[in-house]
Amino acid sequence: MSRIEEALEKAARLRSSERSNVTVGKTVATAVHVPPLPSSPAAAKIENPFIVTVNDPHTPAAEEYRKLKSILVKLTKGEHFQNTLMVTSSVGSEGKSLTALNLAVSLAQEYDHTVLLVDADLRKPSIHQYIGLDPKVGLAECLLDGVDVGEAIVNTGIGKLSVLLHGKTIRNPAELFSSLRMKELVKELKHRYPDRYIIIDTPPVLPFAETRSISTLIDGIVFVVKEGAASLNDVSDAIAALKGTNLLGIVYNEASIDGFNDRYNYYYRYDAEKW
Repeated sequence: MSRIEEALEKAARLRSSERSNVTVGKTVATAVHVPPLPSSPAAAKIENPFIVTVNDPHTPAAEEYRKLKSILVKLTKGEHFQNTLMVTSSVGSEGKSLTALNLAVSLAQEYDHTVLLVDADLRKPSIHQYIGLDPKVGLAECLLDGVDVGEAIVNTGIGKLSVLLHGKTIRNPAELFSSLRMKELVKELKHRYPDRYIIIDTPPVLPFAETRSISTLIDGIVFVVKEGAASLNDVSDAIAALKGTNLLGIVYNEASIDGFNDRYNYYYRYDAEKW
């Protein structure tokens, strides 16, 4: 083989090698991990008439929840944003879960706030029933199995409301909620997004121990009292049990006083006549 032929063959090998490298480069490029698109929000289905902030937003009751929201925003937007709030009551069936959900929806419908509602009432969870979602993975899995909380949170599609449902059934929530893992989880939720409210629905105070444990981890407490449901002694004992925590206020639920209805109806009659 002449020198010229050798040179031509060498050049051909070089060109072939370059084409091969380009091909490898393209292959690597296509193998770069592309983050998956955000999943569509779950279609929460709220049919319960007591979720008035969704199903009947122009009623006096819905307006009361908006007033409650405004008060809480004023109380929590200080120098340090107090974004972890617990909703509880002295005994069961006082409407704490309905209050927590209506409050969460009302906050999530604002432009400025995202909201995470956590169902920590593992004794009698109900948030999933109110919003029509199946709790396949939830708070219990995060605490017991190390599931990342980001994988358990569900976007409801209602405003900027997400939920962390209860998850699987466990026998002794009291020990779970007093654990170091629970402290770390609350801390993670609190600081994950700086503008997000964390609303935690807990069991009532008097029957169960875990509510007192959770109360020491959060920034503020909304206490629900249903007219005629709890005795004055029950309310006093429950508030005494929460001594040392930040009790923001009391929601008097299902009150029979209807004076606010008259004021509300008068305003809208006047408004309708004017137009």
